[in-house]
Amino acid sequence: MTQASPPAGGPRPEDRINYAEVLPQETKILILIGTLLGLFLAALDQTIVATSLPRIVADLNGINLYAWVTTAYLLASTAMVPIYGKLSDIYGRKPILMFGIVVFLIGSALCGMAGEPWFGNLFGGGMMQLIVFRGLQGLGAAALTSVAFAIIADIFAPAERGKYQGLFGAVFGLSSVIGPLLGGFLTDNISWRWVFYVNLPIGLIALAFIFSKMPILASGLKPKIDYVGAVLVITFSVPLLLALTLGAEVDYGWTSPTVLALFAGAIVSLIAFLFVESRHESPILPLSLFKNPTFAWGVLARFFVGAAFLGAILFLSLYLVNVQGVSATKAGTATIPLTMGLIVGSVLSGQLASRLGYYKNLILIGLAFMIGGFYLLSTLNADTAYSTVIVYMVILGLGIGPALPLFNLAIQNAVQRWEIGVATSAGQFFQQMGSTIGTAVFGAVLTSTLATQVPEQFRAAEAGQPPAVVAQLEATAKQAADAGGSRGGGTAPTFDSVQSQITAGFAKTFGSVETAVQGGNLSVLTQDQSLPAGLRSGLANIPPAALQSEQGKAGVLAQIKSQLDTAQTEAITSAKKVFDLSGRAVKVAFANTISRIYLISIFVALLALLSVLPMPNLRLPRKGEGQGGPKGEEGGEKRSGLASMEG
Repeated sequence: MTQASPPAGGPRPEDRINYAEVLPQETKILILIGTLLGLFLAALDQTIVATSLPRIVADLNGINLYAWVTTAYLLASTAMVPIYGKLSDIYGRKPILMFGIVVFLIGSALCGMAGEPWFGNLFGGGMMQLIVFRGLQGLGAAALTSVAFAIIADIFAPAERGKYQGLFGAVFGLSSVIGPLLGGFLTDNISWRWVFYVNLPIGLIALAFIFSKMPILASGLKPKIDYVGAVLVITFSVPLLLALTLGAEVDYGWTSPTVLALFAGAIVSLIAFLFVESRHESPILPLSLFKNPTFAWGVLARFFVGAAFLGAILFLSLYLVNVQGVSATKAGTATIPLTMGLIVGSVLSGQLASRLGYYKNLILIGLAFMIGGFYLLSTLNADTAYSTVIVYMVILGLGIGPALPLFNLAIQNAVQRWEIGVATSAGQFFQQMGSTIGTAVFGAVLTSTLATQVPEQFRAAEAGQPPAVVAQLEATAKQAADAGGSRGGGTAPTFDSVQSQITAGFAKTFGSVETAVQGGNLSVLTQDQSLPAGLRSGLANIPPAALQSEQGKAGVLAQIKSQLDTAQTEAITSAKKVFDLSGRAVKVAFANTISRIYLISIFVALLALLSVLPMPNLRLPRKGEGQGGPKGEEGGEKRSGLASMEG
């Protein structure tokens, strides 16, 4: 395999400072703290906003744009990841990271002010303002997620990176616990605007650490910038992500001309991107990286891990809400067991990789745990105990955890120093694309499977029931089908609320009867089809003379009250049966649907594992051995043959 050549222009790569050797440990730790805080900002923002969205939508009157608050952030952050990675290789990690934090904080401040009077009708109103400002946030967040992982490779020797990469994986897990709790607290007790304002003090602290303690961390190379490639990355990824988002929506669908046009535009841009990148001296994404087996198989595995990971989080929450009965506001924190497993797996695998000097077997073990976790989750049903679900979540978290730090470690160890930024960001880009595509595919599976499962389970519930119950079940089944099986979650109605409605209805009926009896005119009631048939026929047989005295009216009212009480008891009994049967039908439908999604997730995780098998088992160089460059320091690609024999 040929050695990778540095981009033309500027100093030689061997002239670059080896920061892992020259920086004191105290400075490295301060840099690490600032970088972790910056990454925590981006990770927290993806979870803290979710719990406040219902309140935001209510205040800004934008339910029809609900999903775009997240979509705008995703589009901007995903498209910019590879661009920031390349720029950080050219200009250094510090200026790109600081730029990303500043843009992110400006976007956060503007998001918090969306809908305020001084913005007027800018962008068409408060909700559109929020969406635009969320896109600005995403532009900044892309720098945080792409550059942060590369900084570890700059300031720590390969053998030390594992234990610190594990901390980065733990940040994502920690944010998924803190985010929903903090978002709910701020929204309920202060204002949803503070969900965005809370980023400001954290970001300013991160900026202070980075500005005062971090060196520039530049490659020393000054190649020409691939402007065309940068534009083509955006014109490829944004239309693709839009097509995947819109294709899953009812208003569009996969055969919509808009969606098909977006897919076509993405394909044209991809072809043009490959053509341009193969000819530019310093491309945004060097195609030569794909000749490196560790990089090529590593980013492919991350694509599949991204698809499986996000699907696990999204659809596990859906199961907890619709089957286990967890409230929608607690759905995020209900996945804490999975998060704890993820944090433990991430930190432990990083420590082991640093001690053992190899990472491939740890990745394979983690993916095996992931497959096992998905298999266990595929056995979920409507009667699975919550304690059992917790065990399954922990196992899955232990499997997903190692994938977060170790794939970065593998890719960074296999490439040249001047390629670390672009290689790291490329891995992040593939993972985010996998998450988006996986969400679209799993969403389509959810919709199609529920469409058959809900009617099927209601038909099973109708078997052997009296006609009145069957009629009510059919009406409930239609409502569930129209609402997508309550797929959006929310708080399910309790039987107490149903019983209260029935009781209130009968009380209103008795009030109407009492008015008619006191007025001596029962003909109106005998024609009222909302009254029970037996009551109407009984009213028709009451002689007019019975209503001539107060005693007679009291007797008639007592008789009617007795009949209404009997009818009310029968209605409540029937409603309880319908409530239990329909609730059970929806739970079974959801449990069967989610278990089917996890069956597919097993296959996706298996593809990730199979992608890892061909990866060389490179040894992590010890401190002082270097990575790439002259003087006996062998580059990542050159090492791969020897290291694979060693492994």
